Amino acid sequence: MEKQYKDGIEYPKELDNNDRLGPFRQRFLLTKGVIYMCGNSLGLASKDAEEAVLTVLDKWKDHGVKIWNVDDGKYYLYSGYLAELMAPLVGAEKDEIAFAGSTTTNIHQAISTFYKPTKDKYKILVDDINFPTDRYAVDSQVRLKGYDPKDAVKVIKSVEEKFLNEDDVIEAMTDEVALILLPAVFYRTAQVVDMKKITAVAKERGIIMGWDLSHAVGAIEIDLKSLDADFAVWCTYKYLNGGPGATSALYVNRRHFKQLPGLAGWFGNKHETQFLLRQEFDHQQDASGWQIGTPSLLAMAGLEGSLKIFNEAGMSSIRSKSLHITGYLMYLIEKKLVQYGFSIGNFKEDSKRGGHVCLEHDEGYRISLALKARGVVPDFRDPNVIRLTPTALYTSYVEVYNVVEILLDVIKTESYKQFSSKRNLVV
Repeated sequence: MEKQYKDGIEYPKELDNNDRLGPFRQRFLLTKGVIYMCGNSLGLASKDAEEAVLTVLDKWKDHGVKIWNVDDGKYYLYSGYLAELMAPLVGAEKDEIAFAGSTTTNIHQAISTFYKPTKDKYKILVDDINFPTDRYAVDSQVRLKGYDPKDAVKVIKSVEEKFLNEDDVIEAMTDEVALILLPAVFYRTAQVVDMKKITAVAKERGIIMGWDLSHAVGAIEIDLKSLDADFAVWCTYKYLNGGPGATSALYVNRRHFKQLPGLAGWFGNKHETQFLLRQEFDHQQDASGWQIGTPSLLAMAGLEGSLKIFNEAGMSSIRSKSLHITGYLMYLIEKKLVQYGFSIGNFKEDSKRGGHVCLEHDEGYRISLALKARGVVPDFRDPNVIRLTPTALYTSYVEVYNVVEILLDVIKTESYKQFSSKRNLVV
């Protein structure tokens, strides 16, 4: 990295002046005096998203219940409309994607659909460092089938409680494993998992393969068609900038379209017979058949605006800049901060890291509070990780340079010591 980047303020200025994605920054609602480095947790609002939300509000105000029929039924069929925008970003067909509920409810939906345990094949394979909501859902689904999670949930041990070894996953794919759920990118260490390698072996062994793409979609390039996993879930409020708690996405491989959803609801019924209100479920045989309830338009509208930006920019360009700007951040950390007890807690290879940098320090929590007091917005994950995300669409190289300069000042002056180590409700 020493040969690739340069120190000094003129270098990031030059990079910003030649950044092809630079103009997209003007489409986001940036706060003066704030450097936002938390897009891995909640993406910033864009002007495009704001316009889309206000449009839905206007439609509601003007039409009331008739909103479901305006614009050729766009909002009644909003999931399919958004799926068409989403499909190019994940390499899937639009009818393989549905927008519904939250990531956790979509995990419940997928497992309730695909987990069909038998006497000899009844275990679900997970890891021990994934975001815990996935494990909560898996454990509860196992209990619903009458099993004890201590027996039916098989846990792959991570390396140093930080990284997942793909060969360990493959070794754990024994005959009793019925389903696997793993993250594509780990939330704490930004590790990108070799999905293709794991999925290929799972298919060979007759195991249902599911992926949580929450920290991957919008940050790395994904090709679900070539991956050919059985299902995937992802949230839309991180890198996709869909808004706080925006409606999540569910991918169902088309080979499963004829299968009934584990959790059926009226919005998974065929559109043609939905308002006949029959007592027998008439399954819509594509991903939209896994919807449960009426779509939450205000939780979906921001995503419409944001996805249009992503399609304009292109995931290849977004990933390329993300790798370059996170590489620049790591270069500055190694040049200026490691001597003060900081370290980089993520892989440095391009193929193995997602969209954020994991800055580790024994005083990480208090340092993160000191950063916020100085106008820098990161987040913190126990035990010692400050997550910093230079987002390709709206973070400038000069901002990255300034963040490291602020960190340098915080650690030299020990200004972090004025903050309590008692955790806030949201960190």
